[in-house]
Amino acid sequence: MESALTARDRVGVQDFVLLENYNSEAAFIENLRRRFKENLIYTYIGSVLVSVNPYKELEIYSKQQMERYRGVSFYEISPHIYAVSDNTYRAMRTERKDQCILISGESGAGKTEASKKILLYYAVTCPMNDHMAALGDRLLQSNPVLEAFGNAKTLRNDNSSRFGKYMDVQFDFRGAPVGGHILNYLLEKSRVVHQNHGERNFHIFYQLLEGGDEDLLNTLDLERNPQNYQYLVKGNCPRVSSISDKNNWKVVMKALPVIGFTEEEVQKLLNIIAGVLHLGNTQFGEGEEGETYITTETQITKLVKLLGVDGSALREALTHKKLTAKGEEMISPLNFEQAISARDALAKAVYGRTFTWLVEKINQSLALKDEIYHSNKGSSVIGLLDIYGFEVLQHNSFEQFCINYCNEKLQQLFIELTLRSEQEEYETEGIAWETVQYFDNKIICDLIEEKHKGIISILDEECLRPGETCDVSFLEKLEDTLGGHPHFVTHKLANGKTRRVMSREEFRLLHYAGEVNYNVNGFLDKNNDLLNRNLKEVMCQSDNQILSRCFRREEVMDQKRPEMAATQFKNSLMKLMEILMSKEPSYVRCIKPNDAKQPGRFDEVLVRHQVKYLGLMENLRVRRAGFAYRRRFEAFLQRYKPLCPETWPNWHGRLVDGVSTLVNHLGYKPEEYKLGRSKIFIRFPKTLFTTEDALEAKKPEIALTLQTSWRGYRERAKYQRIRRAETAFCMYTIPLVVYGSVFIRFIKGFIYRHEEYCPENEYFLDHVRYSFLKNLRKNLPKSVLDKSWPTPPPLVVEASEHLRTLHMRNMVVKYCRRVQPEWKKQMVQKVVASEIFKDQKDNYPQSVGRLFLDSRLEREQINLKVVQTLGNDKYGASVTKYDRRGFKPRPRQLLLTNTFAVLVDRTKIKQRIDYTALRGISVSSLSDGMFVLHMPSEDSKQKADAVLQCDHVIELVTKLAMMAGKIDYVNISPGSIRFTVARGKEGIIDFVRGSEMKVTKGKRGHLLVTVPRTNTT
Repeated sequence: MESALTARDRVGVQDFVLLENYNSEAAFIENLRRRFKENLIYTYIGSVLVSVNPYKELEIYSKQQMERYRGVSFYEISPHIYAVSDNTYRAMRTERKDQCILISGESGAGKTEASKKILLYYAVTCPMNDHMAALGDRLLQSNPVLEAFGNAKTLRNDNSSRFGKYMDVQFDFRGAPVGGHILNYLLEKSRVVHQNHGERNFHIFYQLLEGGDEDLLNTLDLERNPQNYQYLVKGNCPRVSSISDKNNWKVVMKALPVIGFTEEEVQKLLNIIAGVLHLGNTQFGEGEEGETYITTETQITKLVKLLGVDGSALREALTHKKLTAKGEEMISPLNFEQAISARDALAKAVYGRTFTWLVEKINQSLALKDEIYHSNKGSSVIGLLDIYGFEVLQHNSFEQFCINYCNEKLQQLFIELTLRSEQEEYETEGIAWETVQYFDNKIICDLIEEKHKGIISILDEECLRPGETCDVSFLEKLEDTLGGHPHFVTHKLANGKTRRVMSREEFRLLHYAGEVNYNVNGFLDKNNDLLNRNLKEVMCQSDNQILSRCFRREEVMDQKRPEMAATQFKNSLMKLMEILMSKEPSYVRCIKPNDAKQPGRFDEVLVRHQVKYLGLMENLRVRRAGFAYRRRFEAFLQRYKPLCPETWPNWHGRLVDGVSTLVNHLGYKPEEYKLGRSKIFIRFPKTLFTTEDALEAKKPEIALTLQTSWRGYRERAKYQRIRRAETAFCMYTIPLVVYGSVFIRFIKGFIYRHEEYCPENEYFLDHVRYSFLKNLRKNLPKSVLDKSWPTPPPLVVEASEHLRTLHMRNMVVKYCRRVQPEWKKQMVQKVVASEIFKDQKDNYPQSVGRLFLDSRLEREQINLKVVQTLGNDKYGASVTKYDRRGFKPRPRQLLLTNTFAVLVDRTKIKQRIDYTALRGISVSSLSDGMFVLHMPSEDSKQKADAVLQCDHVIELVTKLAMMAGKIDYVNISPGSIRFTVARGKEGIIDFVRGSEMKVTKGKRGHLLVTVPRTNTT
């Protein structure tokens, strides 16, 4: 990071903690503006990343950029979303602790894009195989689907997320993504039935009308013009220049099969979307006596077709409501306004629950499926929280109240975890912790969520209170209960100046980020979020499988009132806080530079507003309360060692002594720095800037020294090359003169190499032996599985074989000494299984990689009486026994002891099989689990042969053959097995191939076993 400090006058500082005047909001915003003008959209506050939306494509997200940040220290290069992603990933791998990245900011600030960039970074840089690549593809493809159903155009953002999203990405012990899970929070369901002027409904409605082909629209009874649908006209904004609904439709339709949606599920989903539009076009009339009736019967017909509901029941439920009083049900007609509300409530419920089903469906696609990961051992998680930022609109209602409450909780968590992180680092480094003064927003959180006295509790009480209740009575109760609270104001409680800017239907909360006025109109209805019981009954009976899953019959039967919307949100938020508290957090704070979405434009007033609402100055003050800069000794010494003669060019002592020597030479004052156990802490940015400027001034001198050293090295290297050439010349010419006799002896030995050992060939043959042994020493096999061996010359073939045998024995002895008893037992059993079944039985190859267990039955599965009779040391497995007459299958347990085997039916031992009497074991050559234990028919104590079936036939027969000492008595029959039914009578089992496994009684009284073909690929 320090590499850019010299350019700070032009582009500002990369880390706000290095601002000299860190208490100045103007200095903070000016630093942001400088960097934004240079297309430097990322800046740090310590480990927090501040991101400014550029509203244009920047060339900083290529694969080359990903590789640039991969595995690099967090502060080593310029700030980037990839640096946060990589730092979080490496912390998860090295510390084996779950991580999370919290992304927050206003609508349009780039939160969703930031989460996409993080997911893309992991998809590209993490280790992958085909399964993991498919998972990464599903993770990325889930984004356009969730955006289509959960995002909408608002006044501030053309692609605003109207729900909060928390996604867990699970990684295995190798760091590869193996699973994912999404939690969604507070979908803005009210948008389905109403939009402010200039805003749109959720994208999927417009994508369907614009991108769906004519056949699809005809099937759904839809027209292409959005103006024909009441739920799409209220915002008067059917098309947006920055959005291509047609192209986005293609992306969504391509993504749904990737995630795992079938064609039928996609059709059912589109039926629901179309049904919501037709529901909005359902109109009502009012009779002379005030009764309500439906005036658009064609819409009911379309709803019956699309939603799969009963038409008369739907018509009745939209105009009447069912009441229960003293155990009796009554039907009460709805007036015109109530019917409109019932219709809109149904539309919101259908869309909201369908969205929840959609998220659950995506979760099924992202869930861990591979057996190897089901234990979760060695796996870690990175969570991504993409959630709405603090909202202050011209008209703030229930949704903004929930959103801002969420941000209060996140700010509380943010400050708490930041302070804790700072304190832990100080304690680890042995630096005294100084108390930090900051605004604790717990008082505001308690004001909202406290039991019995908080705003949410009061709202719930007012919704449940019998008698006439309305939004104004709720406001009055707030005034009575919270009247003296310093962060709560209403028109009635305010002073004269405040009353002029507040409506009588508003209350004001003094949030950590500023004051917000909330209009209470609609609070009770939105908190109730109730759907008439008879409408639920209609939906429960839907033929549409999605709707029948969304509306459960148990819900209609349950008389217990469901939790209110605010309480549900509070409970979800509490669980989210628990999730985040259990992980190591990283933060991305997103800022929108202007409301017009124009590149290069920096609206200082708007940015100041967001800096305040995001609590960035508060975070900076916490981070700067102690020391502005801290770095590990080795990094600090490596960078600044040229500034001190004692540390340049290399320091050979302890790192802390080297840093101490360096800062003393630079003239650091005691109050300017502290030395921890592994880091140096510098209090003032000015101290660091002075050091950096000194390094810049020193660089020409360093460059001259390096050039001089390089020239000297180059000349010395040239001289050394000449010397080596001279030496080589002498080495190749002098031996021809001095050692001529040796050369002659070698040539003469080569000529006589086939003769017996004699003075003429002794030198050559000794050389051959020596060369072979020297080569052998370098190329000895390293494991018992390595069968390679250097080819010996004819002279030493016999010696080579002896050495090969000795070396192999030596490796085997070493290997056997390392083998644990349990593994040795496993290997012995596997070898026996290979001797019996290899190339004989089709399903043997599948058993090779599976461990043989000590027992396939848990102790609790075996009856206590049987355990007491046989003892504990035994192998057991569940089998199916086929009667010798009629072949009726009966479940049994086969237990093997050291001297005999028994067949057990619950508490009773049905048959004892002595190993000494066992004449043989027969199995087929196919991939079935059938086997026959042959017993002597002349022995009256023993029953006839036992016909059994087991899912672990390879394991069971191997263990039985070993324990009975009958390895050579296992017979593998290719076509049929004969067995004794009784004295003098025989039965036959025929084996044939088929499409599925079946055991039936065949013709001629034989037992017919149909076995599917084994996939050998």
